[in-house]
Amino acid sequence: MVRRLKADLRRLGEAFPERIIEAVRIDGLPEDTPELVLARQLAAYGEMRMRRIANLPTQKASMAKLAFVGLQQRLLSSVAAFARTLKVHRATLQRMLDGEEAGLVAAAGLAFVGGPGSEDSAELGLEDERAEKTIDADDDATAEAASALGVADAPKGDMRAELAAVDDMLAIAERYASRPDARVRWLTDWIKANLLSGQNWNRRRLIIFTEYEDTRRWLERRLREAVSDTDRADDRIGVFTGATGSDRREEVKRAFNADPDVEPLRILICTDAAREGINLQSYCSDLIHFDLPWNPSRLEQRNGRIDRKLQPAKQVICRYFRYEQREADIVLEALVRKTETIREQLGSVGQVIEERIAKRLAEGGILRGQGAAIARAIAEESDAERLNRARAEMDDDERARHERLLKEQADLQRALERSRERVGVDPEDLHRVAAAALSRAGYVLDDARGPAIGKVATYRLNPNDPAFTKDAGWDDAFDDLRVRPRKRGERLGDWRRDAPIRSIAFSPPIMADGRDASDVVQVHLEHRLVRRLLSRFLSQGFQSKLSRVSVIYGPGAQPRIVLMGRLAVFGAGAARLHEEVIPITAIWTESERDRKALRPLGESGEEKTLNQLEDALHDAREASGAAVARIQALVAKDIADLVPALEKMASERLTTVTAQLQKRGEEEARSLSDLLEQQRSRIAKAAKEFDPNQLTLDLVPEERREREADRRHWEGRLTRLERELRDEPKRLRDSYEVRAHRLEPVGLVYLWPVSG
Repeated sequence: MVRRLKADLRRLGEAFPERIIEAVRIDGLPEDTPELVLARQLAAYGEMRMRRIANLPTQKASMAKLAFVGLQQRLLSSVAAFARTLKVHRATLQRMLDGEEAGLVAAAGLAFVGGPGSEDSAELGLEDERAEKTIDADDDATAEAASALGVADAPKGDMRAELAAVDDMLAIAERYASRPDARVRWLTDWIKANLLSGQNWNRRRLIIFTEYEDTRRWLERRLREAVSDTDRADDRIGVFTGATGSDRREEVKRAFNADPDVEPLRILICTDAAREGINLQSYCSDLIHFDLPWNPSRLEQRNGRIDRKLQPAKQVICRYFRYEQREADIVLEALVRKTETIREQLGSVGQVIEERIAKRLAEGGILRGQGAAIARAIAEESDAERLNRARAEMDDDERARHERLLKEQADLQRALERSRERVGVDPEDLHRVAAAALSRAGYVLDDARGPAIGKVATYRLNPNDPAFTKDAGWDDAFDDLRVRPRKRGERLGDWRRDAPIRSIAFSPPIMADGRDASDVVQVHLEHRLVRRLLSRFLSQGFQSKLSRVSVIYGPGAQPRIVLMGRLAVFGAGAARLHEEVIPITAIWTESERDRKALRPLGESGEEKTLNQLEDALHDAREASGAAVARIQALVAKDIADLVPALEKMASERLTTVTAQLQKRGEEEARSLSDLLEQQRSRIAKAAKEFDPNQLTLDLVPEERREREADRRHWEGRLTRLERELRDEPKRLRDSYEVRAHRLEPVGLVYLWPVSG
């Protein structure tokens, strides 16, 4: 379904790449290769544990499996990750054997096998090194919890046997934890063949995903060693992990999506903190899974970093490793194939299947001799009822689907045009206003013109120009254009000195290959620089040095006049609720003006006049001195003639706007009430179903305290919700009540015929 839909959209002009999933098969390794030896030893350790727990109650047996499953996940990631976690596991076994008690928290044990999906520490605001230590501490805590759950009631003899098996594995794991493995050797060769020419890097980029921070750190060190003799080696490898701070994340994303001729970054090593919400496709179409998550949706999210709309490459290649001599890799390859099946054929139906697969693997791991059976079970997972229903819904013929897509595209185009009409801002108009505002500040925009992006003109302003340095308010406006965000702890002056500003454009700066130009910012009405320019321009409109009366040549055969008034509507606290410019138009004449006032034009005449005004402003030329002199004699009379019509139009608009604001206030108040009611219902239901004695395991005081805290939070939130339901909708409704309005003439334009 998804593949057919992408093909349809590609025919409609959308840019979707073809995805290639490729296995890097590693075979012919000696039997004493550490990864293979440890896999066999861990399998034997798993069998030993399964025999011990065979007669335990189902729940306790499930908990006892967690340590084995988590260790297997980390071994499949890297020997480095396995070694560190195995040390925690061994220390916990030793303490339990020595008779120490451990807090048995089932949730922490379950987190040990859930994958590092919650490893993202950016919101903690820590520096990278402290964040890494926080992530390591969390991982150690879950490893300790899972290890303790597995041996809580184990006989001492069995615990000693398991401890001996762990010691054997740990001796090998620690010996080889810092050495490159077969995957690193393949990666090094691939990088040298595809990203390098001798010591020089080409424009190609690569993303590598790892599951764990231990693996990421080890892999980064190995790759830096491999490319240490290349050009600007220190700048070629970047990381995006749960320990990467917010500011650094923005810098990494910007650099990786920037032109490779400008930014040296070529390889980005990511943990699953980068699997959602970021686009990395601008200059990258190669992705390698150094290890594989045991959840299809997480695997698909990783691939989605480069398999995205507007990917300029026609193909993206997502690779993963398969050890032919390791049984677990049979299961992982089945997982990759199932992920593609879900993506291409099942769509949302696959969510249930993904959850079943992830649950199956997390609960039991991949025991020796079961790989082929688990792989078959993954391949056969289905949800026939939902799948048939989805297929029936999608089983339209080709023509009907195309017509539906074409209609949706046409509807979107019409909505876009309506939005443009309502906003009324054309890029050329915005350019002219910005140029005029800059000229008032003493800066000529055309002098800052840079290289064009296709047909789009770009401009690189100079913040050090005297036009800007006299007013510190410009600094903040230019900060939005800087090539990178300010780093944590970086002094403001140092940042402004070291981070130059990017060029600006008034239309989308799209390059020939469809990518946005990374070194150009498209400014718009809400951009800080434009708002700064417009605010200066508007404020100067009330100063005597800027004329509010213009006489320009127009395309018509007779003189016309346009009086523009600004209607501003205010709510409580002088909050501006609405603002608009109201034009009043008329045919201008000198004859018998002492007895005949100007008569405002009707709707059709007004439309014609405004069209002429728009045409005239595109290439505004000041009228002759003789024309200006004739008009000056009657300006006061002209304003007096047209102001009554302006006031009448403003009164009508005020009535309409007041009704619209009242309606909007009612709608938003109702929406807020509905939202608060839903929250109250959900919390009330959860509080009603709360059972403080319903615990995952016996004797878990931490969970009891958490549940009690939840109950107290629910009670407090319900009390606050009652107050919010009473007060907040009314406050929102009142905020749209019109308390005052102001009408003032802001400009007078005369359109003088060229022949006059």
